[in-house]
Amino acid sequence: MDIVTHCNVPRYLHNDLPLGNPLGSPGDRETQLKSVLSALRLAISAKQKVVEVSDARWAGDPQWKQSYNKVDETNRKELSQLGEENRRKRAQNKALGLSR
Repeated sequence: MDIVTHCNVPRYLHNDLPLGNPLGSPGDRETQLKSVLSALRLAISAKQKVVEVSDARWAGDPQWKQSYNKVDETNRKELSQLGEENRRKRAQNKALGLSR
């Protein structure tokens, strides 16, 4: 979170959850609501720059961080194939004039 303080972000609520799930697990309404309410509380009440870490926890596998971005000999070939497939699809989309 050094980058957040370095950039002088006025208010920041950090949820230590897997990328793409900033409010919690899909369907975990309790954690999602808690995250939204925490962010709103911070936005309304902060009178000065503040960085806050949420106590939200991932409802799925608690060991998610151990395998997140893991690359080793057990998955290197699969990840390489997935990367090649992704690059192929992106090249096809570009040729069709599609982009994101």
